[in-house]
Amino acid sequence: MSATGLALSQRVIGLAMEVHRHLGPGLLESAYEQCLCYELQRADIAYHRQVSVPVSYKGVQLDCGYRMDVLVERELVLEIKATEKLIPLHEAQLLSYLRLANMRVGLLMNFNSILLKDGIRRMVND
Repeated sequence: MSATGLALSQRVIGLAMEVHRHLGPGLLESAYEQCLCYELQRADIAYHRQVSVPVSYKGVQLDCGYRMDVLVERELVLEIKATEKLIPLHEAQLLSYLRLANMRVGLLMNFNSILLKDGIRRMVND
């Protein structure tokens, strides 16, 4: 990840911590997503919500209903969770989105953590 990409990740994590500080754990994923997007907008950071991720199968692009929660500055994928704990399947989901979208870096964020920093995983598609 470039220095600007790392700085972007750090900014997004800071905004997510702001959301978590105000809301705390225990809400629906959609609430955290909407509030984080509000903070991204306030920080003048470009983003897209619920971005379609087609599946490439035998040379054909198929819309199978997969969606990235948030795509930030066309380079950072955010997968937002509000679950008791992150499991390997959540990491696999983000890595699959990165691979299918030909993206390099994503953040898996579990807002249902007492401390948000304990619920953040940075994933890289090599």
